[in-house]
Amino acid sequence: MFDYQAPEQLLEGRIILVTGAGDGIGRAAAKTYAAHGATVVLLGRTLEKLESLYDEIEAAGYPQPAIVPLNLESATEHEYMELANTLEQEFGRLDGLLNNAGSLGVRTAIETYDPTIWTQVMQVNVNAAFMLTQALLPLLQESDDASVIFTSSGVGRKGRAYWGAYAVSKFATEGLMQVMADELENTSPIRVNCINPGATRTQMRVTAYPGEPPQTNPTPEEIMPVYLYLMGEDSKEVNGQSLNAQ
Repeated sequence: MFDYQAPEQLLEGRIILVTGAGDGIGRAAAKTYAAHGATVVLLGRTLEKLESLYDEIEAAGYPQPAIVPLNLESATEHEYMELANTLEQEFGRLDGLLNNAGSLGVRTAIETYDPTIWTQVMQVNVNAAFMLTQALLPLLQESDDASVIFTSSGVGRKGRAYWGAYAVSKFATEGLMQVMADELENTSPIRVNCINPGATRTQMRVTAYPGEPPQTNPTPEEIMPVYLYLMGEDSKEVNGQSLNAQ
């Protein structure tokens, strides 16, 4: 997948929402999708970062994006439904959803894990992804070929000591993806898959591995082939899979 060569206009005319679009992998994915023809809805917590990305996309001559400032830690069901209604009025459908936003929490033993931080991680990584995806399903059903991507992790496939809520949340993410994929298979234009980005040069990686030289890992831009593959028509028959970006 690392070597996938996406056609230049792979996503032309598609409407794609990216969460966590202000930083790291989300920012790279949003810009990459726009570069391949998509109108991207930029969802993130920090308006200034979204505005900066908006300006970059516009300056590059890509389709005009939209901005949705939203804090997934505190967002309510009502806010997700309001977002869905706004997108319906503006676009009438949604062709792609990248659930990229995530919270690392802390790396410590279960015995000493702070329940408040545990709840925050599960809220952002699992509950928010569920509520947002649920709210947007009717819009995704309006597409001829829609893709939902969840973000997983190696520690969401095999648990490792001291990864706490982050690992457990990624196990839950894999389960959510599999359940949705099975429910929608052969009854819907929507396919649902996971991506494990792997070790990538992001701030979250630096926080998790403070002693690791960041330059040893690929940049977010370098792992984009799989993100393009799963969002475009070449993966139309791929459903219920968990792919590695590298």
